[in-house]
Amino acid sequence: MEQTPQEQTPQGKIPKFGFPGFKILDRYILVKFLTTYFFAIAMIIVIVVLFDYVEKIDDFTELHAPVSKVIFDYYLNFMPYFANQFCGLFTFIACIFFTSKLAYQTEIVAMLSGGMSFRRLMWPYFLGALFIGTFSLALNLWVIPISQQKIVRFESQYIKRKHNVQFDRHIYRQIEPGVFAYIRGYQSSSQHASFFALERYDGGTMVCSLEAADVTFDPETKRWSAPRYTTRSFDSLEVETFTQYRNLDTLINLDEAELGRVNELIKTMNIHALNDFLRQQRAKGSDEINLIEVERHARYAYPIGTFILTLIGVSLSSRKVRGGTGLHIGIGIALCFSYILFYRFFEEFAKSGSLPPGLAIWLPNLIYLLIAVYLYRKAPK
Repeated sequence: MEQTPQEQTPQGKIPKFGFPGFKILDRYILVKFLTTYFFAIAMIIVIVVLFDYVEKIDDFTELHAPVSKVIFDYYLNFMPYFANQFCGLFTFIACIFFTSKLAYQTEIVAMLSGGMSFRRLMWPYFLGALFIGTFSLALNLWVIPISQQKIVRFESQYIKRKHNVQFDRHIYRQIEPGVFAYIRGYQSSSQHASFFALERYDGGTMVCSLEAADVTFDPETKRWSAPRYTTRSFDSLEVETFTQYRNLDTLINLDEAELGRVNELIKTMNIHALNDFLRQQRAKGSDEINLIEVERHARYAYPIGTFILTLIGVSLSSRKVRGGTGLHIGIGIALCFSYILFYRFFEEFAKSGSLPPGLAIWLPNLIYLLIAVYLYRKAPK
């Protein structure tokens, strides 16, 4: 039966909005792409673990760290964190390396000459980016926080510079708008602090405070107790009044986890715990909200960057130019490192409050998406 002109489809073309399918060529590109990526990640992890072990072997020996804990509690949990940190970089390198090889073997020219569009060529790469991005997202949201909890426990016990330093000596936390708690010298092992103060402010001026020494904290009831305590109050003429009491027993809305270093604490929370913690800190009017929001946005933004870096990598390395694969890799790594640099740069702006966290974290993705679209349009058709 003869087809009408509207029904005829040139060989190798796909409908504009049709599902491209999964051909033998797609499987070849996808397998090579992912194999190169995982091989590169595995090699760098082995190298980093060896260097890290050499650096920390004195601590392991001096503090008598069991071999089983070094392997399973530390390095086994260290690997997902490190792999995710360099996920974008090695996605980019794998993409550049493999695609450059195809270009210099004229395989890409053969594909395009056979009627395949450059957009169709991107399909297996984007499947690979989807797999890597989903893998990175799962690590960010659930796996790495669990592994970080184990790493923190191990380091506090067996790494000298982090030995029993989970808490700062001076801890200052906002309990609710206008109410602040100051704790000095808190020890988790004994739930004891050398000094405790609860201060209330009105318009930036302290109106009253409660102070006590040798204070004990009950994590279950959230109560602070001490044998003696002092209250201070200020009247309208700013005249200060001291009153001393015995047997302090006060309840404040503060968990023991909140006493730790917030930057390290939020890294040990999965996405559900992080969202709950953010809502809790917003209700208290905490000044750490920017830090928490940066962490939350970063867990989503970085995996999305995998697609952008893949598009840039294929667009750059699909062209056969003088200088060989080395030129592609050099330009690609420069672009990738600049992306990571911008990402960290804007992250610090967000933490300091100079930019809204959502805008600062997603801005590098937006900038490099525009670069990716430009390179894609300039790529060989």
